[in-house]
Amino acid sequence: MATLKITSVPPGEAPVWVREKWLGLELPLVDGCETPHVLPTFGVLSYPKSRFAWYLSRLFRRFQNETGYVVECLPAIEILVQSSPEAAHWWRSNAPGLLQPGQCFMFQAGVGHVQLSDAP
Repeated sequence: MATLKITSVPPGEAPVWVREKWLGLELPLVDGCETPHVLPTFGVLSYPKSRFAWYLSRLFRRFQNETGYVVECLPAIEILVQSSPEAAHWWRSNAPGLLQPGQCFMFQAGVGHVQLSDAP
């Protein structure tokens, strides 16, 4: 298993104090995402909230291609709650749609470094 150790405050729509709480955390990367990927992304507050809105956003290219590391949201928030329950609460209150199985955060390349596990 590979993790991303966050070493600088990630950019994004969450308040600065919430984004600062990621500093120093080691977040598990999605399998196969040990290197940066270029993917279409939406903001954590401005992402489409329905399938129809998602379709229209893709159709009219209302997304940005970003290069970064993919981390599943639920495990990331569970790690965050250990160091900052307040920041985890912000995510639960302000971006509940991201806290569903299969939803992912994109941490831009440059905000951390990958650590590979020695375990088989």
